[in-house]
Formats: sequence, C-alpha cells, structure tokens
Amino acid sequence: MNCSLRRSTILLPPVSKAVGATSFPARRSYAFNAAAPPIHQVFNRRTKWLQKERAAADVEHSRVADYLKDEVARRLCDRLLDIKRSYPEVLDLGANSCNIARALTRENPDESQPTSEPIATRIGHLLAVDSSQTLLYRDADLPFNSQINITRQVLSDEETLPFEANSFDLVLSSLSMHWINDLPGVLAQINNILKPDCAFMGAMFGGDTLFELRTSLQLAEQERRGGISPHVSPLADVRDVGGLLQRAGFKMLTVDVDDIIVDYPDTFALMQDLQAMGENNAVLGREMGGIQRDVLLANDAIYRELHGNEDGTIPATFRMIYMIGWKESEDQAKPLPRGSGQISMKDVLERK
Repeated sequence: MNCSLRRSTILLPPVSKAVGATSFPARRSYAFNAAAPPIHQVFNRRTKWLQKERAAADVEHSRVADYLKDEVARRLCDRLLDIKRSYPEVLDLGANSCNIARALTRENPDESQPTSEPIATRIGHLLAVDSSQTLLYRDADLPFNSQINITRQVLSDEETLPFEANSFDLVLSSLSMHWINDLPGVLAQINNILKPDCAFMGAMFGGDTLFELRTSLQLAEQERRGGISPHVSPLADVRDVGGLLQRAGFKMLTVDVDDIIVDYPDTFALMQDLQAMGENNAVLGREMGGIQRDVLLANDAIYRELHGNEDGTIPATFRMIYMIGWKESEDQAKPLPRGSGQISMKDVLERK
C-alpha cells in the first residue's frame, strides 16, 4: 500500500338490482396506515457481512489497510478529552477490528499537555459489537487488549440492538453507520439504551466521499458502455444528520465535517485498499461481477486527467461526518424559551 405510505379509500360500486333479486347494501373497504413506515432497503446486509469476512481473512493486508479507520477512530476519541467524565459501561457499535479500543489505549492522547493518561483509564468496561466475527476478533491477540477491559460480541443484525434501556454511559460508533438501512431507527435505539444525560458519539462517511472516483467511473462507463451503474454507495449529507439526531430524541447536538485526503499511486491501489477495508460496493441492484477491464483503464485515465496530482499520484477524498448527541435528562442544561433574551445582538454589534 502506498498512499499518503400512502392512505387510500376504496369504494366498491353498488350492487345492481335484478328483478326478483334480494338487494344488499353496498360494502366499503378501507386501507389503513401501517403501524410504522416501511424501511427503504439500500444496502444488502449479507453482502456487506461477506465482504468484511473476506477482508479480515487476509489479516496482513487488512491490517495495513486500516490506516483510515485507525485515524478516524483516533479523531473521534479525541473528542472525549473535552468531557471530564468517567464511563463505567461503554458500547462500541460496529466495532470493525476494534479500532476505537486501540485509540482509547493510545498514550499521551492530549497533545496540549506534556503527558496525559490514556482515555481507557476513564472507561470501566468496553463492549465491542460487530456482525463480522472474523473482523471483530482479528486483533484479539494484540497488546492493546490488555490495556482496556474489553468484551467482544457478535451481532447477527446491527440494525436491531439487543440491549436493555438505560444501560450504557456512552455509545461510540466509527465508520459503520453508513451501511445502515434504517439509520433513524438505529439512532432511536441508541438513544433508548443510553442512560439519561449520556452521550452518543459517531463518525461516518458522508456527502462527497470519493467524489473523484464516482465522477470518473461514471464518465468511463458512459464512454465505454453508453450507460452507468452504481459503484459508490449513496451517503448521508451533513445537513441531514442533525435532523436525524433530533428526530431520534437527542439534545445538545454537535455535527461537524472533516475531509481526509489520501494519495494513491493509481485507481487500482485505491480500489484494492477499499476492498481490504471491507468498504466495497454493497448497494442492492448493483451490477454483479467485477468492472470490465476497459472501463477500469478508462477510469484510471479520466481520474488522472480530472483530479491527478502533479507528482503522478491521485487524491481520494474521504469526507467524515462527526456527530454528538445527548440523551435528555431532567437536570440537563436546556436553552431558554425563544424570545426570552434580554440583550439585543444589534446593540452589541453596534458598540463594536
């Protein structure tokens, strides 16, 4: 690796009367709203499970390609430095290879201080869950496991959380929620399993992630095949995430964006690393089989022409959306009612 429901009413027509026939009143049939809105399926969860299993089976290559997940986990955990709390029970949802656990045990995490203790010293127990057993246990024998009280658990379905309400002091999730079909439902479940006045922190791919690869592949397929098919997964926009958190019942929301740009020697190296990360395409209705050779060659040439660096490498942009939401509590700080302000911003600005 070289990379720097719709509601309807149906009225039946009245029964026509025949001579000597007994007349019956017209019947009405109705369609009722479902108990819950249908879940729009975007991703094939079994395909994604298979991709993660296959990626983790090649331990060496999988570990080398973990540079992005390790970096995002570190940046997510750094946000805990601003919250002076201890966390007896923590859940790592979609743990992958336990990148968060590795980040929590990092020495001197606070760069503003000469020395600082690992964040893991403030965590009583970490429960790491994922659907892929091979990936979850890939690094179970590495030294960081002895520096944190960690338990691994395999979930058959990451969209259904089998935990009791009010059971966790903190829920973390790094680079797994972008594969969830029912994201509003999962966020609501996270809010349910959190204790009052406790936080959820997550990081996921969003928006313009891999826009260079998306555009070049579309142009290459249009040129070679006269049409396009989805090769890069649809992702949530940062403007939607705040609304989803609010809809799930979270308070005091924080959402921010960070772009990580990685340089690769060519598009083939980029795609190999995506596969080793278990981040290859799992969209329902995608074209089965590999991309044709002529499309791949055209894609590489178009990518270099549109986005290439002067040194011959190609950049790949990974847009990270970081989110923080707090479960509501009676003693939690709340904003004042709208219109209750006593100071006019206009007056403050005019004084300056």
